[in-house]
Amino acid sequence: MILGNLNALPLAGLPAGLRAILDLPQCSLAALQAHDDGRLQPENAAWYCNIGPANTRPQAERHTEYHHQWADIQVVLSGEETIHAGTQYAPKSTDEERKPDLFIATQAQLPVRVTLRAGDFAVFLPGEPHQALCAVDQPMTVRKAVFKVPRTLLEE
Repeated sequence: MILGNLNALPLAGLPAGLRAILDLPQCSLAALQAHDDGRLQPENAAWYCNIGPANTRPQAERHTEYHHQWADIQVVLSGEETIHAGTQYAPKSTDEERKPDLFIATQAQLPVRVTLRAGDFAVFLPGEPHQALCAVDQPMTVRKAVFKVPRTLLEE
């Protein structure tokens, strides 16, 4: 897991492939906030970004997920959310693959808790369990940009 803010990218210590994406003009905080809801994917890019509203809920009502082939960069554009995360996880036979490369963890320990506000981001590398969209105090609607980056871009 890597944490940072779009307005202070050098401080995040991002791998070169992720830094190259977030350095793009269309990936600045102002550009993402101004972008219409929907998918952002530059021509010939292997990565994409979904932008739009989502609702936070109490932690007990949220699932924990992980991926094998994709890294997530979750950016809050407005509102606030808490994300719980694990620093290690071994997949279990009881985990469910709900969609291609979206695994729901059934027994993950989540010792890390971070609250994200506008401009803040969290990167979850393949295999890292995360429980996003947890309410900070009360449930609310947030607007997020969720980048999906194939693991091959992390290896360059």
